[in-house]
Amino acid sequence: MSEASGVIRAALARAQAPCVTSSFQAECVVLMHLLRAERPDLPVLFLDTCHHFAETLAYRDELVRAWRLNLIVLRAAQPRVGLWQAESTDACCRRHKVAPLFAALEQYDVWFTALRREQSPSRATLREVEPFRLPGGTTIHRVSPLAAWTTKDVWAYARQHGIPLLPLYARGYTSIGCEPCTSLPPDPANPRSGRWGGQKLECGIHVQAE
Repeated sequence: MSEASGVIRAALARAQAPCVTSSFQAECVVLMHLLRAERPDLPVLFLDTCHHFAETLAYRDELVRAWRLNLIVLRAAQPRVGLWQAESTDACCRRHKVAPLFAALEQYDVWFTALRREQSPSRATLREVEPFRLPGGTTIHRVSPLAAWTTKDVWAYARQHGIPLLPLYARGYTSIGCEPCTSLPPDPANPRSGRWGGQKLECGIHVQAE
């Protein structure tokens, strides 16, 4: 776990405009805890998709107050509630997640994420630090200090530091996104099997621009 702190310190040392994205899942909160030790005022970007669980928003607000987070809420220019059903989950993710995040990231040079290799086959080759090209052509550094961590590592850190986690975990959810596209995991061996009904592995915000 000390390796994650080293990655964070090295990335912050070269950053002029760093930020972290957070969906307030367990790994996101652990990462924010580590980052607060180095940069308490770091901008925390949160995507308001208009489809979050009420529990997620309440938990976010509690943690923002308790930790005095520098929260920046991102939202689509023209949100469309129910787009996932009226059109497709891809269209909904593009409008409510990908577009507002990539637009916001243009003003930063280092982007911290809580991605982990264990989470998905699409993340298996994740590196702690790698260039990430935005649709506009700007290249920033995406930093994933928890890349090598397991779920057990995340939960152990949270227990060790007395960090309360999103109450939805107690109801059996293992990967939590927007409410319409998140279910209890049908495959206990795959924590992300409850996302998007198994239709896809990623929403698009961690996919490089072509």
